[in-house]
Amino acid sequence: MTTTEKEKYKCRLPSLSNGDGDDDKVYAGPTPGDLLDPLFKESSCSYRIESYWTYEVCHGKHVRQYHEEKETGQVIQEYVLGSMTKTTESSATSGTEIAEVEKVPTKNVEGQLTPYYPVLMAHGTACVLKQNTPRSTNVLYVCHPEAKHEILSIAEVTTCEYEVVVLTPLICAHPKYRFKSSPVNAIFCQAMSGSPLRPHSLSQMDREQEELLKPPFTATRRGERERGDTSPMREEAFSSTHKPLVVGGQTQVTVGTTHISRLTDEQLIKEFLSGSYCLHGGVGWWKYEFCYGKHVHQYHEDKEQGKNIVVVGSWNAEEHLQWAQKNVARSYQFKDHGVQKVKLVSLFYGHGDVCDLTGKPRQVIVKLKCKESESPHAVTVYMLEPQTCQYVLGVESPVICQILDTADEKGLLSISS
Repeated sequence: MTTTEKEKYKCRLPSLSNGDGDDDKVYAGPTPGDLLDPLFKESSCSYRIESYWTYEVCHGKHVRQYHEEKETGQVIQEYVLGSMTKTTESSATSGTEIAEVEKVPTKNVEGQLTPYYPVLMAHGTACVLKQNTPRSTNVLYVCHPEAKHEILSIAEVTTCEYEVVVLTPLICAHPKYRFKSSPVNAIFCQAMSGSPLRPHSLSQMDREQEELLKPPFTATRRGERERGDTSPMREEAFSSTHKPLVVGGQTQVTVGTTHISRLTDEQLIKEFLSGSYCLHGGVGWWKYEFCYGKHVHQYHEDKEQGKNIVVVGSWNAEEHLQWAQKNVARSYQFKDHGVQKVKLVSLFYGHGDVCDLTGKPRQVIVKLKCKESESPHAVTVYMLEPQTCQYVLGVESPVICQILDTADEKGLLSISS
């Protein structure tokens, strides 16, 4: 092979092999429906929080879309996008048998043709735009070995008909539903006499791409280097390279509904309120860390550049008390027999890193919310940016329910007796 610059190379093309071992074998294990059955029986729900709407997928039960009033947590708009009935459940079961014979359907997910298992949720809220036809949702379960049943995407494919993609490790046990990456075969080239080891044009192209992919750096007020325009990004879709973070041997929280450390509740609450047990979320470029009474950080870890931290907010008790005088720091809801229970506590964290776009320090309102669940350690962590460099960090969990009633009128928590 000769390049345009007269450089000569001798190249050996690889021999291509076709066929997939998994596809050739006869599979006699559980159907995808059987593999998902434990998820459906445990009443597990996954959430996706967007700027206005919250989407709830209770697996094997229903799909719901709702909007909560920020201060009180009261649901003021709600639509059921589909629910599982005996009819849809039986059709889903028969679909598992058909799937064994017919070709498994595929969908383009993040640029890759990916097999999925569909579950139809019908009988949702009536759609006025379609002569009061009930809304319906097709939930597509996609294999991802490291996922925790996160919602990858939600789309309205036609009027009042929706499609939800859920990442789950459960169907990965079925060979036909595993993601198959296209094989990449290396081509080996040897430079001939008088030619450089790599063609000049190829080396130049590599250098140019490296520069394009490297964001500019600006100085932060701490004198550290920070990626250009470090305005933290809004929540991103689940990344195929995502792995839950582990700190001090304890698995930490990731975005979506997942599980926090299996410490005893008493020990966990003490460590959380002391700031030694921090919660982590985020699955895109930026991730974030919340340490109660200490800080909210947004960060990106890079193998070459190390950990780049943006301080979103730092705790200062006096500043929070000033904020609480003008804002609602503790919200109630009425339970049975008229008993008042604290449902939501809001905390102010200011003095974050200076925002390039506003010239002011970043700040965040942390909202701790009681959220009942059959799983006592389930937690949802999310971040919104309603205004430039002013954030809302939501933390929702049954564990929070155990400490909210200790909040004083300024929203400050204590260890319950």
